Amino acid sequence: MENQQGEGAEVCTFGLHLTLDGYGGNSEKLNDPELVKRVLDELPGKIGMEKISEPIVLKAEPRNVKDGGGYSGFVVIAESHISVHTFPKRKFVTADVYTCRDELDKDFTVEYFKNVFELEDMEINFFKRGTRFPKNDLA
Repeated sequence: MENQQGEGAEVCTFGLHLTLDGYGGNSEKLNDPELVKRVLDELPGKIGMEKISEPIVLKAEPRNVKDGGGYSGFVVIAESHISVHTFPKRKFVTADVYTCRDELDKDFTVEYFKNVFELEDMEINFFKRGTRFPKNDLA
């Protein structure tokens, strides 16, 4: 992909993205919309982020064999967003924590999700976003 920033533009990393896929969770907890809302309400403060919206949690009706329904929710934070999608019948949860900050307490966040939903196993991805983000305004 062509560099749209101009020759010699200084770059930095825009932010960090933690994706978590949790297996073997507690079905009752994964099927609790108030718990999902509480996670989205309290996690930003626990990791030093600022909520700029109230959490929104919606019931996701079953769609197909793969998706037996659950709850999906998100909260917009000044630094980006946090989202959670639960699949109680599969004892599965998927979550994203995305921040434009240069730091995110990955270990705390992973343990938080593990404990809240009583997860037996997890797949964790932690990566940088916007690795060619312009360090200064270009216009």
